[in-house]
Amino acid sequence: MAKRERSRRVIKEEVSRRIQQIDEIADEGMRVRVPDPVPHARDARGRNWDMGRFGNARGYEQAIRAVVDDVRDEFDLGDDPPSAVPNPFGN
Repeated sequence: MAKRERSRRVIKEEVSRRIQQIDEIADEGMRVRVPDPVPHARDARGRNWDMGRFGNARGYEQAIRAVVDDVRDEFDLGDDPPSAVPNPFGN
């Protein structure tokens, strides 16, 4: 099955949504801070991004890693579309 390509924002939101559905996290009312996905060269499993350093995640690292790996298997990180808002600094 081909992976679907998604933007950084969409991947981050999907990972966050799935993490907040982990029973232990939901039961304790925890809010885990999710970092932006970081692109990298495609690895042996065909993944082209990863995430690290989640905030407020102590004790949930394995469950969070399982969620991230599932999303990495499902979605490729695509190029973010260029911003339609002009840069006021001229770059």
